Amino acid sequence: MIEVLKSGMHSSIQDAGRFGYRELGVPISGVMDKNASDLGNALLDNSIKAAVLEMIMIGAKLKFHAATFIVISGANMSPKLNDIPQVNNKAIAVNTGDILSFGAVTNGLHCYLAVKGGFKTEIVLGSKSYYYGITKYHVIKANEILSIDSFSSSILKNPQYSKLKSYDFSISVLNVFKGPEFDLLSYTEQKKLLNSKLKVSKLYNRMAYQLCPNFENDLNSILTGPVLPGTVQLTPSGKLIVLMRDCQTTGGYPRVLQLSEASINLLAQKKERDSISFRLKE
Repeated sequence: MIEVLKSGMHSSIQDAGRFGYRELGVPISGVMDKNASDLGNALLDNSIKAAVLEMIMIGAKLKFHAATFIVISGANMSPKLNDIPQVNNKAIAVNTGDILSFGAVTNGLHCYLAVKGGFKTEIVLGSKSYYYGITKYHVIKANEILSIDSFSSSILKNPQYSKLKSYDFSISVLNVFKGPEFDLLSYTEQKKLLNSKLKVSKLYNRMAYQLCPNFENDLNSILTGPVLPGTVQLTPSGKLIVLMRDCQTTGGYPRVLQLSEASINLLAQKKERDSISFRLKE
């Protein structure tokens, strides 16, 4: 098991997501940067569905009460094991009594801790992903105990490799597809949308990222329609809102663009004032 000494900022258990309940209004949830999580699990020879600890902005401090292997992936939070600096994307042996700590983020936003065999937290509606109102907790808390399996050092005699690679978080161009209401924009508005230099506003979380500046348009609200993670909504007042993993299942704003899966992962590593632009994929 792992004892949470410090929880960090909005740290939560997440997995590949909660599917099959959208008609009931239940979000998909799951890890914000699926590529980073998948990479961590792959390097431990875990299932890509194995639950991980997701940390945002400021990481946790954890004490291990079982021997295991871990991989840290995603954002760089200057991890240390027993005060010795560690690197991302490499399997690390952890012994009973070891303390793993993280600092503030230096590159990216979401950091992931994968453990051999995955975290053994409660499954609710087919997923271990924390979500307020669905699971008992929506973040981990100090003094909480997180269940994991114990593995001896003989389990990973040879390093595990993965075809997955960590993203370059400095990339600012996000690949997108036309949304259902894209063609309601004028030709001039379409070109402006695809050529604008945008920034992440101070309003961003697991539900959505709001971009700035506002984008002038004459679109009206629509009847409620289905939305997905990666849907880009444009409000009549000009707000561009990119829905993320914890987004609602329906919405009433025009859906002008849809991010690719890779672009959702990349956006999840952006924070306030980071720049982005859209590139249309046919």
